[in-house]
Amino acid sequence: MAIKLHKIKEEKKNNNIIFRIEGASEAFANTVRRLIVEEVPTLAVENVEIKDNDSALFDEMLALRLGLTPIKTDMKSYRLPENEDEITEKSARCTLQIRLKSAKKGYVYAEEAESSDPKCVFVQAKMPIIKLLSKQKLDVTMTAIMGQGKDHIKWAPGWAFYMKEPVLKVGAVKDPQRVMDMCTDNVFTLKGNKLQVNQDNVYQSRLLTYYAELDDNITLDYTDNIIFTLESWGQLSCKEILLKSADILIEKATQFEQQI
Repeated sequence: MAIKLHKIKEEKKNNNIIFRIEGASEAFANTVRRLIVEEVPTLAVENVEIKDNDSALFDEMLALRLGLTPIKTDMKSYRLPENEDEITEKSARCTLQIRLKSAKKGYVYAEEAESSDPKCVFVQAKMPIIKLLSKQKLDVTMTAIMGQGKDHIKWAPGWAFYMKEPVLKVGAVKDPQRVMDMCTDNVFTLKGNKLQVNQDNVYQSRLLTYYAELDDNITLDYTDNIIFTLESWGQLSCKEILLKSADILIEKATQFEQQI
């Protein structure tokens, strides 16, 4: 049976997508999940040269914070380094230079950093990096490199998870208002004295089992389909992440076939 994908919900502004996978096993869904988290490459700060840091934040904590700040990644311009020399020599194909300098009182935001590549800047412009008091200074030069989540989570492009497709059905509920009072995620709507299921919210609810326990006429079953959720942290779009994970899967399958 061919695998089919059906998009259920996409929020480009919030960098997330939910889709249904038909004709695939949980093993396949987990493979895609692991490829996304561990194999899809992105840019992240790896080396930090601190010239000035008069703030209350220790140098080590500042470097850690910068390393975990997501950077928009241009997959067409950057690739994984092939050897250590490319990193040492700061090759333009796999490294990016960023400088952050400030001497003003108050918060220093990610948008104040100057990137050598205008396409690759910190994702969240208003993310506070550090707070400076009067006469305090900050001057750091960062080297971001392409890497993978299997080496450090800072290179992961987002988070992915899946579950079997839930089917929630409602019959003649004894006390609909009680169920509505317990419903905190808009899975149900009360019309007259009858409960109706908001199907769009079912796939995102984590309370379905709880709802099924509230009344015998609320039943919960699961199909063989898989509901897959992907949340991007902004380095790449959800589409880019999925396409890259597919390319990696095809490459691994081809290498495996050649070794048989």
